[in-house]
Amino acid sequence: MVLSFRQGEILEIARSEGRVGVEDLASRFGVTLQTIRRDLGDLSDAGLLDRVHGGAVMRAGVANTAWADRQRQNADAKAAIGAACAALIPDNSSLILNIGTTTEAVARALLSHRNLTVVTNNLNVANILAGSDSCEVIVAGGSLRRSDGGLVGELTTQVFEQFKVDFAVIGCSALDADGDLLDFDLAEVRVARCILRQARRRIVVADASKLGRQAPVRLGSLADLDAVVTDRALPEPLMAACGGWGTAVHLA
Repeated sequence: MVLSFRQGEILEIARSEGRVGVEDLASRFGVTLQTIRRDLGDLSDAGLLDRVHGGAVMRAGVANTAWADRQRQNADAKAAIGAACAALIPDNSSLILNIGTTTEAVARALLSHRNLTVVTNNLNVANILAGSDSCEVIVAGGSLRRSDGGLVGELTTQVFEQFKVDFAVIGCSALDADGDLLDFDLAEVRVARCILRQARRRIVVADASKLGRQAPVRLGSLADLDAVVTDRALPEPLMAACGGWGTAVHLA
Protein backbone atom coordinates (compact mmCIF):
# COMPACT_ATOMS: atom_id res chain seq x y z
CA MET A 1 0.00 0.00 0.00
CA VAL A 2 1.24 3.50 -0.87
CA LEU A 3 0.20 5.81 1.94
CA SER A 4 -1.00 9.35 1.34
CA PHE A 5 0.69 12.10 3.34
CA ARG A 6 -2.35 12.31 5.65
CA GLN A 7 -2.45 8.54 6.18
CA GLY A 8 1.25 8.56 7.03
CA GLU A 9 0.64 11.28 9.59
CA ILE A 10 -2.31 9.35 11.04
CA LEU A 11 -0.10 6.28 11.40
CA GLU A 12 2.57 8.34 13.16
CA ILE A 13 0.01 9.79 15.60
CA ALA A 14 -1.29 6.29 16.32
CA ARG A 15 2.25 5.02 16.82
CA SER A 16 3.04 7.85 19.26
CA GLU A 17 -0.25 7.89 21.17
CA GLY A 18 -1.45 4.32 20.74
CA ARG A 19 -4.94 5.33 19.60
CA VAL A 20 -6.54 7.85 17.21
CA GLY A 21 -10.09 9.18 17.17
CA VAL A 22 -12.15 10.01 14.07
CA GLU A 23 -13.40 13.38 15.34
CA ASP A 24 -9.99 14.50 16.58
CA LEU A 25 -8.33 13.58 13.27
CA ALA A 26 -11.03 15.30 11.21
CA SER A 27 -10.50 18.49 13.22
CA ARG A 28 -6.72 18.21 13.06
CA PHE A 29 -6.58 17.77 9.27
CA GLY A 30 -9.60 19.92 8.39
CA VAL A 31 -11.42 17.14 6.54
CA THR A 32 -14.75 15.37 6.97
CA LEU A 33 -15.44 12.48 9.32
CA GLN A 34 -16.16 10.33 6.27
CA THR A 35 -12.70 11.08 4.82
CA ILE A 36 -11.02 10.02 8.07
CA ARG A 37 -13.12 6.86 8.25
CA ARG A 38 -11.93 5.98 4.73
CA ASP A 39 -8.32 6.60 5.75
CA LEU A 40 -8.69 4.39 8.81
CA GLY A 41 -10.38 1.73 6.71
CA ASP A 42 -7.49 1.78 4.23
CA LEU A 43 -4.93 1.55 7.04
CA SER A 44 -6.88 -1.29 8.62
CA ASP A 45 -7.10 -3.15 5.31
CA ALA A 46 -3.32 -2.76 4.95
CA GLY A 47 -2.83 -4.39 8.35
CA LEU A 48 -1.42 -1.27 9.99
CA LEU A 49 -4.29 -0.34 12.33
CA ASP A 50 -7.20 -2.09 14.01
CA ARG A 51 -10.55 -0.29 13.90
CA VAL A 52 -12.28 0.33 17.23
CA HIS A 53 -15.40 2.30 18.11
CA GLY A 54 -14.75 5.94 17.25
CA GLY A 55 -11.26 5.44 15.87
CA ALA A 56 -8.40 2.97 15.58
CA VAL A 57 -5.45 1.53 17.50
CA MET A 58 -2.05 0.22 16.48
CA ARG A 59 -2.13 -3.41 15.45
CA ALA A 60 -0.04 -5.71 17.62
CA GLY A 61 3.36 -6.25 16.01
CA VAL A 62 3.15 -3.07 13.87
CA ALA A 63 4.07 -0.44 16.45
CA ASN A 64 7.73 0.01 17.21
CA THR A 65 9.03 -0.87 20.66
CA ALA A 66 9.00 2.01 23.15
CA TRP A 67 12.20 4.08 23.12
CA ALA A 68 13.14 3.29 26.73
CA ASP A 69 12.80 -0.42 26.02
CA ARG A 70 14.78 -0.13 22.78
CA GLN A 71 17.53 1.73 24.62
CA ARG A 72 17.96 -1.24 26.97
CA GLN A 73 17.74 -3.92 24.28
CA ASN A 74 21.09 -5.24 22.99
CA ALA A 75 22.90 -2.39 24.71
CA ASP A 76 26.33 -4.06 24.54
CA ALA A 77 25.91 -4.83 20.84
CA LYS A 78 24.86 -1.26 20.11
CA ALA A 79 27.87 0.10 22.01
CA ALA A 80 30.18 -2.14 19.97
CA ILE A 81 28.48 -1.08 16.74
CA GLY A 82 28.79 2.57 17.76
CA ALA A 83 32.53 2.17 18.33
CA ALA A 84 33.02 0.32 15.03
CA CYS A 85 31.09 2.97 13.12
CA ALA A 86 32.94 5.83 14.82
CA ALA A 87 36.21 4.21 13.73
CA LEU A 88 35.12 4.72 10.11
CA ILE A 89 34.70 8.47 10.61
CA PRO A 90 37.90 10.52 10.73
CA ASP A 91 38.45 13.74 12.62
CA ASN A 92 37.59 16.94 10.76
CA SER A 93 34.48 15.38 9.20
CA SER A 94 30.88 16.46 8.76
CA LEU A 95 28.03 14.02 9.25
CA ILE A 96 24.32 13.56 9.85
CA LEU A 97 23.02 11.27 12.58
CA ASN A 98 19.32 10.43 12.55
CA ILE A 99 16.79 9.03 15.02
CA GLY A 100 17.55 5.77 16.82
CA THR A 101 19.17 4.24 19.86
CA THR A 102 22.01 2.79 17.75
CA THR A 103 22.84 6.19 16.26
CA GLU A 104 22.91 7.47 19.83
CA ALA A 105 25.55 4.80 20.55
CA VAL A 106 27.53 6.17 17.59
CA ALA A 107 27.27 9.66 19.08
CA ARG A 108 28.75 8.44 22.38
CA ALA A 109 31.64 6.82 20.51
CA LEU A 110 32.34 10.09 18.68
CA LEU A 111 32.91 12.11 21.85
CA SER A 112 36.69 11.71 21.58
CA HIS A 113 36.77 12.84 17.92
CA ARG A 114 38.09 16.28 17.02
CA ASN A 115 36.58 19.00 14.85
CA LEU A 116 33.35 17.34 13.86
CA THR A 117 30.25 19.04 12.48
CA VAL A 118 27.16 16.96 13.27
CA VAL A 119 23.68 17.72 11.98
CA THR A 120 20.91 15.75 13.65
CA ASN A 121 17.16 15.46 14.10
CA ASN A 122 17.70 13.45 17.28
CA LEU A 123 17.63 15.54 20.47
CA ASN A 124 19.29 12.70 22.38
CA VAL A 125 22.23 12.77 19.96
CA ALA A 126 22.48 16.55 20.37
CA ASN A 127 22.55 16.24 24.17
CA ILE A 128 25.21 13.52 24.02
CA LEU A 129 27.49 15.50 21.71
CA ALA A 130 26.99 18.65 23.76
CA GLY A 131 29.56 17.03 26.03
CA SER A 132 32.28 17.54 23.40
CA ASP A 133 33.83 20.99 23.10
CA SER A 134 35.30 19.97 19.72
CA CYS A 135 32.01 19.17 18.02
CA GLU A 136 29.70 21.67 16.37
CA VAL A 137 26.13 20.42 16.73
CA ILE A 138 23.36 21.63 14.44
CA VAL A 139 19.81 20.55 15.32
CA ALA A 140 17.26 20.33 12.53
CA GLY A 141 13.85 21.83 13.19
CA GLY A 142 10.58 19.98 12.85
CA SER A 143 7.77 18.41 14.83
CA LEU A 144 8.96 16.90 18.10
CA ARG A 145 8.16 13.23 18.59
CA ARG A 146 7.98 13.11 22.37
CA SER A 147 8.24 9.33 22.49
CA ASP A 148 11.94 9.35 21.52
CA GLY A 149 13.16 12.92 21.07
CA GLY A 150 13.08 12.74 17.27
CA LEU A 151 12.25 15.64 14.96
CA VAL A 152 10.31 14.86 11.79
CA GLY A 153 8.29 16.60 9.11
CA GLU A 154 8.71 18.87 6.12
CA LEU A 155 10.71 21.46 8.07
CA THR A 156 13.22 18.77 9.10
CA THR A 157 13.69 17.76 5.47
CA GLN A 158 14.14 21.38 4.40
CA VAL A 159 16.90 21.86 6.97
CA PHE A 160 18.81 18.76 5.85
CA GLU A 161 18.55 19.86 2.22
CA GLN A 162 20.83 22.81 3.09
CA PHE A 163 23.77 20.49 3.80
CA LYS A 164 26.16 18.23 1.89
CA VAL A 165 28.07 16.16 4.44
CA ASP A 166 30.87 13.61 4.36
CA PHE A 167 28.88 10.87 6.10
CA ALA A 168 25.28 9.95 6.84
CA VAL A 169 24.75 7.44 9.64
CA ILE A 170 21.21 6.10 9.91
CA GLY A 171 19.44 3.34 11.77
CA CYS A 172 16.49 1.20 10.77
CA SER A 173 13.84 -0.85 12.54
CA ALA A 174 14.20 -3.95 10.36
CA LEU A 175 16.46 -5.44 7.70
CA ASP A 176 14.93 -8.15 5.54
CA ALA A 177 16.51 -10.98 3.56
CA ASP A 178 16.51 -8.91 0.35
CA GLY A 179 18.60 -6.19 1.98
CA ASP A 180 15.69 -3.75 2.26
CA LEU A 181 15.77 -1.29 5.17
CA LEU A 182 12.36 -1.03 6.83
CA ASP A 183 10.77 1.24 9.41
CA PHE A 184 7.46 1.98 11.08
CA ASP A 185 7.03 5.72 10.54
CA LEU A 186 6.52 7.16 7.06
CA ALA A 187 7.40 10.68 8.24
CA GLU A 188 10.71 9.45 9.67
CA VAL A 189 11.46 7.49 6.50
CA ARG A 190 10.96 10.59 4.33
CA VAL A 191 13.54 12.41 6.44
CA ALA A 192 15.97 9.45 6.34
CA ARG A 193 15.77 9.29 2.54
CA CYS A 194 16.65 13.00 2.38
CA ILE A 195 19.59 12.41 4.74
CA LEU A 196 21.00 9.74 2.44
CA ARG A 197 20.76 12.07 -0.56
CA GLN A 198 22.77 14.75 1.24
CA ALA A 199 25.82 12.59 2.07
CA ARG A 200 28.91 11.51 0.15
CA ARG A 201 29.14 8.23 2.08
CA ARG A 202 26.16 6.42 3.60
CA ILE A 203 26.30 4.00 6.55
CA VAL A 204 23.51 2.05 8.26
CA VAL A 205 23.99 0.79 11.82
CA ALA A 206 21.81 -2.17 12.84
CA ASP A 207 22.21 -4.89 15.43
CA ALA A 208 21.39 -8.51 14.61
CA SER A 209 17.90 -8.29 16.14
CA LYS A 210 16.84 -6.23 13.10
CA LEU A 211 17.42 -9.22 10.78
CA GLY A 212 14.19 -10.95 9.92
CA ARG A 213 12.12 -8.37 11.80
CA GLN A 214 9.12 -6.89 9.99
CA ALA A 215 8.12 -3.24 9.54
CA PRO A 216 5.67 -1.78 7.02
CA VAL A 217 7.58 1.10 5.38
CA ARG A 218 10.54 0.64 3.00
CA LEU A 219 13.37 3.15 3.53
CA GLY A 220 15.80 1.88 0.91
CA SER A 221 18.25 -0.93 0.23
CA LEU A 222 21.73 -1.91 1.31
CA ALA A 223 22.50 -1.71 -2.41
CA ASP A 224 22.25 2.09 -2.10
CA LEU A 225 24.64 2.34 0.86
CA ASP A 226 28.39 2.30 1.23
CA ALA A 227 28.52 0.26 4.42
CA VAL A 228 26.54 -1.59 7.07
CA VAL A 229 27.86 -1.94 10.61
CA THR A 230 26.38 -4.80 12.62
CA ASP A 231 27.31 -7.24 15.37
CA ARG A 232 26.73 -10.54 13.59
CA ALA A 233 27.46 -11.85 10.10
CA LEU A 234 24.62 -11.36 7.66
CA PRO A 235 23.01 -14.45 6.09
CA GLU A 236 25.27 -15.80 3.35
CA PRO A 237 22.97 -14.84 0.42
CA LEU A 238 22.78 -11.28 1.74
CA MET A 239 26.55 -11.16 2.31
CA ALA A 240 27.04 -12.22 -1.30
CA ALA A 241 24.57 -9.59 -2.47
CA CYS A 242 26.43 -6.90 -0.53
CA GLY A 243 29.64 -7.97 -2.25
CA GLY A 244 27.98 -7.52 -5.62
CA TRP A 245 26.57 -4.14 -4.65
CA GLY A 246 29.90 -2.93 -3.27
CA THR A 247 28.39 -2.46 0.18
CA ALA A 248 31.04 -3.08 2.85
CA VAL A 249 29.97 -5.16 5.87
CA HIS A 250 31.73 -4.26 9.13
CA LEU A 251 31.30 -6.60 12.12
CA ALA A 252 31.59 -5.04 15.55
